[in-house]
Amino acid sequence: MQIGIVGLPQSGKSTLFQTITKTHHQAVIKIPDERLDKLTDIFQPPKKTSATIEVIDVVGLQKGASGSTQFTSNFLGKVKTNDALIQVVRLFENETVPHPDGSVNMMRDINNFEAEFIISDLTIVEKRIETVKKQIQKVQDDKLKREFPLLEKCYNLLQEETPLRDAHLTNDELKILSSFQLLSIKPMLIALNLDETQVNATGKFLDELAKKKLSKNTKALFFFGKIEQEMSELSDKESVIFMEEFGIKESALNNIIRETYDLLGLHSFFTCGETECRAWTTRKGANAQEAAGEIHSDFYNKFIRAEVVAYDDFIKAGSFAKTKEQGTWRLEGKEYVVKDGDIMIIRHG
Repeated sequence: MQIGIVGLPQSGKSTLFQTITKTHHQAVIKIPDERLDKLTDIFQPPKKTSATIEVIDVVGLQKGASGSTQFTSNFLGKVKTNDALIQVVRLFENETVPHPDGSVNMMRDINNFEAEFIISDLTIVEKRIETVKKQIQKVQDDKLKREFPLLEKCYNLLQEETPLRDAHLTNDELKILSSFQLLSIKPMLIALNLDETQVNATGKFLDELAKKKLSKNTKALFFFGKIEQEMSELSDKESVIFMEEFGIKESALNNIIRETYDLLGLHSFFTCGETECRAWTTRKGANAQEAAGEIHSDFYNKFIRAEVVAYDDFIKAGSFAKTKEQGTWRLEGKEYVVKDGDIMIIRHG
């Protein structure tokens, strides 16, 4: 999965990226998970492998002749390759670092991005509708007949300035649209960048967003860019003290990763043993055979059974042997729906 971080110049976009990745432009980051740490302490294997996610600092926004931000085709092209987006929105005031559009305005900045994405999608959908119309006249194709009403539905929503992520599309409809790389269909996490003077104002901003913008596929959180940047240069112990001083309960990294995972409909399961403890990513609703395929294609093709125990049950028992005695260890078939935190051993041919 690839997550793109977008934002206007001077929003703190690159600061956020560098804080959570310790690098520039593109990085594969480990997903922090206290459960994996605990399992590693219990099994003591020589290797611990975290689940990962790719994060990209999407560049390409420019200032137009009027001084306002210009959304270039280069920028929009880069956004198309992302599975989800984190939009950094500036809420802090700083006269020495002026806002590119002249003032700090949360809803204006969010809506400007949305408008550009919708315009881009309208162009793509409109062209595809014309193409499908011509093709249907020449050949009788059931696939095109299913696609056409979906395209019309999307076109009407976009004309009403409704992003496609809020269109309540089915999995089959999403599959049909996936090849078009539409922008407004991508899940969006809005990351509000505040400074230390706004620690007590977070609820106000989130409430305003909840009334106007948030939905199942558009979520929001806040972070303190300047504070997070300073924390990234401290030891873990010093960071904890620093966070307590400012009343910050969780680092931006942990919060953003958790919310992004939820936004994408993902969660983790574990494999544990003497050689390695590892976290794997799968989509919510995936069955045991599909989860086995995340480990290796052979595990999917030759799947027989999965030995499963819930993380909490394992921690209470302390060992696989004890979970079997307590009856929390069980055998599951390929249709078993994997739960977040399941510890699994895959039996395969």
